[in-house]
Amino acid sequence: MSRPAGARTASLGPGTRAAGSDPALAAETGATQTGATQSGAAQSGAGRPEGDRPRRVLVAGVGNIFLADDAFGCEVLRALAADPLPSGADAVDFGIRGMDLAYRLLAGYDAAVLVDAAPRGEEPGTLHLIEADVPEDGALPEAHGMDPVKVLALAARLGEGDEVLPRVLVLGCEPAVRLHGDEDVAFGLSGPVRDAVPRAVELLRTVTRALLADPAASLEAAAAP
Repeated sequence: MSRPAGARTASLGPGTRAAGSDPALAAETGATQTGATQSGAAQSGAGRPEGDRPRRVLVAGVGNIFLADDAFGCEVLRALAADPLPSGADAVDFGIRGMDLAYRLLAGYDAAVLVDAAPRGEEPGTLHLIEADVPEDGALPEAHGMDPVKVLALAARLGEGDEVLPRVLVLGCEPAVRLHGDEDVAFGLSGPVRDAVPRAVELLRTVTRALLADPAASLEAAAAP
């Protein structure tokens, strides 16, 4: 899958990084570089005052449970079912339902965090917090496929009037096993990626609290314990 990406690198602890500039990944995914943290938030309307309306954050698990480590997002969302996020954060496992995610992104959220397997050339199990770039144009996602770049492009095209895309971050995990739809299925996460699931849950708790307080918070501030 193509992965949205972006911004600067900062250590967040063992095996965890805030997003950083990565020219190779940017070429593959249409990534932004650092200043996107604020400019992307401004373009999406994140942090705009709307009276006393409570802030809302969407945490979206994406991935295919039949493709080994690609199921990372689904497994994190399953863990969150037993250990919910703060009030105001909606955790939803979208799997490969790209259309559903595109429409949900237009449901009035101030920020969204996509949880997915995201190869960036690090050690397997490394977590990355990435500022997503919303493409200006792109092909429509398949009805039963999940390409985050295409989903963001579709959501941007669907948005009209008050339907504005929120700021979108990606919590990615470096996979150890990468399969594609034309290969044999493989159930279950590899060891390093499975071990990253509880760390991802704790990081999401920190990030969602920060985004609920300030949807335009910098990546470093959002990930700070």
